[in-house]
Amino acid sequence: MSNDKDAPARKSSSKARSVDPVTGKLIQPAGRAAEGGMFVRRRRPVGIVDIGSNSVRLVVYDGLTRTPVPLFNEKAVCALGSGLERSGRLNPEGVTMALAAVERFVHLARAMDVDTLDVLATAASRDAADGPEFIARLEERCGVKVRLLSGEEEARNAALGVLCSIPDADGMVADLGGGSLELVMVENHRFGDFTSMPLGVLRLQDHSGGDRDKAVGIIDGHLAALNWLGQGRGRSLYAVGGAWRTIARICIEQMDYPLHVLDNFTLPAGDAVGLLDLIARQSRKSLEKIPGVSKRRLPTLPMAAVALQRLIEVVEPSELVFSVYGMREGQFFQNLPSAVRDEDPLISACADLALAAGRFTQHARELMDWMSPLFPEESAQLQRLRLAACLLGDIFWSEHPDYRAEQGLLKVLRLPFMGLSHTDRAALALAVYFRYASSSDQPYARQAAAMLDEERVKRVRIIGNALRLGHTISGGAPGLLERTRLRWTPGRLTLDVPAGDPLFSGDASVRRFEKLAGILGVPDYAVVPV
Repeated sequence: MSNDKDAPARKSSSKARSVDPVTGKLIQPAGRAAEGGMFVRRRRPVGIVDIGSNSVRLVVYDGLTRTPVPLFNEKAVCALGSGLERSGRLNPEGVTMALAAVERFVHLARAMDVDTLDVLATAASRDAADGPEFIARLEERCGVKVRLLSGEEEARNAALGVLCSIPDADGMVADLGGGSLELVMVENHRFGDFTSMPLGVLRLQDHSGGDRDKAVGIIDGHLAALNWLGQGRGRSLYAVGGAWRTIARICIEQMDYPLHVLDNFTLPAGDAVGLLDLIARQSRKSLEKIPGVSKRRLPTLPMAAVALQRLIEVVEPSELVFSVYGMREGQFFQNLPSAVRDEDPLISACADLALAAGRFTQHARELMDWMSPLFPEESAQLQRLRLAACLLGDIFWSEHPDYRAEQGLLKVLRLPFMGLSHTDRAALALAVYFRYASSSDQPYARQAAAMLDEERVKRVRIIGNALRLGHTISGGAPGLLERTRLRWTPGRLTLDVPAGDPLFSGDASVRRFEKLAGILGVPDYAVVPV
């Protein structure tokens, strides 16, 4: 099956809320007003209730901003789809639990004064004979309109959730729920061929009786009917869904991986198959010993691992990428105004942080332009990350001086940034770290540096120390830094400053200029009055 490939594309826009891509000017986000030096939220939150085959969840987001920031997130495990494969009907106990959960969630959302509340039902409600009756009861009891998603709409939302986070995603999105598995091809900010199959973990468990070989046969039977799976060969496979997020957590623990961030955790396909096979064969007792694994997920984890392992073996992607953004974020993304949807998710988030916590928010573009002579052959992606570092370079000023570097590093490593690979996240965190620190002695700094090659570490040291020098020269005040000029050739580094102006005569600036020259490996350097 194919759709009309009309998913929103990300484009540069001069109307971007946070950063004008031409001038770099920071624009105060819609819905906020400055009062007494503080930013007061004026926008109203938005909510989504997701009635899935395994769980029912309410997420309330902090308004329609480019990054979906949850204000509240709660789920109830109802197992609506348990037994559906055998009976054709919803789990009666699950129906009772789901009715109570949705009623609570609707009242909570109203108490939070949400601007909109989307109530979405998926595979179990769609496929069960008593699904229409269940939805009618929900609507009557809770006073809301429930939108029953088709398989196409569920697949579309899953793809848009990944594109919301990774606008340049290229490959196949696979979203595993309790009742269904959606596969969608994504490329050039849009999506193409898709399918929705009754291969959710609850239904696969029921149909196979928990037998691994039988489950593989069921999976293969469905995949064999898809003549477009070869499009995923050699590209990325994006894994979405709670069961697969749990598997990502297990892989991180088993590998002793240095960054405990699930989103964009990436494995070569061959390594992923080996780990998934190991997880699929583990006993429940063994899985229980792994930190952070929900006991409610344990019964279905082996089936979830089998499904992902077999999908990789059939599709043959180059890598497996875990995404924490899926169907709900796809719905959120569709609701965004087009100008906001077109923003770069990373730069938008960094600009918001700079506006909320920085002292001199217009200083970021000045720093960006001022240090550009140090990066003459920079790619667009590396330039984007350097702009992010410039935006974040002053937001930790209120931390205790002894801990600014460490706090900056840890927060950047863990903040819910979108569109950021783990190596890029480590590089951005280290650039902010070196903005405040001169050495990488901190254990977390060493761990982050271990994720990068030597050339990348040198680059972020240059960015961090250039930020430090720029802030020292100008004090962060706008308009001062542009009165100086950095000039760099492989053998010489020069800082031109206005002659006779006491603003540019500090010893601290000279020391930090010398430090930057040392990192660049330039033997000839000078501060030149002009």
